[in-house]
Amino acid sequence: MPPVFLFAFLLLLVDFAFAADLYKILDIHKSASDKDIRHAYKKLSRKYHPDKNTDPGAEDKFVEIAHAYEVLSDPTKRDIYDRHGEEGLKAHESGQHHANPFDMFSNFFGGGHQHQQTRRGPGSLTEFEVDLQDMYKGASIDFRIKKNILCDHCRGSGAASDGDIHSCSGCGGSGIKMVKQQIFPGMYAQSQTTCNECGGRGKIIAKKCPHCNGNKVVDYTGHYTLEILPGMPEGHEIVFEGESDESPDWEAGDVVLRVRSKKNKGGWRRKESSLYWRETIGVDEALLGFDRNLTHLDGHVVRLQRKGVTQPGFVQTIEGEGNAPFRETYNYHRKHAENWRRHSMPAVPVTMSYNTSLFD
Repeated sequence: MPPVFLFAFLLLLVDFAFAADLYKILDIHKSASDKDIRHAYKKLSRKYHPDKNTDPGAEDKFVEIAHAYEVLSDPTKRDIYDRHGEEGLKAHESGQHHANPFDMFSNFFGGGHQHQQTRRGPGSLTEFEVDLQDMYKGASIDFRIKKNILCDHCRGSGAASDGDIHSCSGCGGSGIKMVKQQIFPGMYAQSQTTCNECGGRGKIIAKKCPHCNGNKVVDYTGHYTLEILPGMPEGHEIVFEGESDESPDWEAGDVVLRVRSKKNKGGWRRKESSLYWRETIGVDEALLGFDRNLTHLDGHVVRLQRKGVTQPGFVQTIEGEGNAPFRETYNYHRKHAENWRRHSMPAVPVTMSYNTSLFD
């Protein structure tokens, strides 16, 4: 294929890629606010950035996300897109160049070139308890995080408008003052100190933002979904990247959830990949045998059967009924069902140290 036709074909592919619904690309509703658009771009651009995601097609997805954000975050472009679609947008942008998606990503998360290190904000680690049933079967659990996010009105500047931000006259906008001190007659030492007029920021805000009162951030409650996979081990940590407190002074840290099963008295217990159940039987069953049904964590029935005498503390092992290997749903581990006799003489309680050790 001649180069000119190949070039035209590539342009056609790009056009088809951008013809997709921009709102669907960011997974937002058409009535989404600026805050929703920023949050969606932040989440998806991190997920599909080629430096982090090596899956085939991740870079194309990253470019799609950048294009959607470029359009929907601009009120003029968004209005044209809503009324006339991609064709109207192309006519409006005729002769203009699209922003580089990687530059857009860098600017969104603090600016600077790729080698510049952005200060990382504080993160959080939370012990998150779930039902053992959820760790066995898997589950999706909704939860909330209360945090600070950049004020949408002032975009983290703290000012009512851009015109209310002025360069500090005390330091000339550098945030630093030079102080000269006399050591001896005719001899002086010069040192640097943080400007006391602007606090080292180099700027003075004449009028504070009415939405955040000049604090640059506002309170926000984020809604998230925690995916519990079958067989997830105790203490497994799930990271929500960049979902901690936001600030114009740093890149948001991570929220880490350390997942554990709730400790309940009686019932099912877990030890590594195996499950334990304590079954109480009558004296007649202990002497003559028994045939019982045990309802498992996911509702299926396991048969417990034994003939003859059952000693206190006897442990019956049932293969293939424990937790699934993590990230798989087959080749189950083992589950232990403990059976013992309920003593008919309350003055002589049955003490089973072996049973107790299984739960410690």
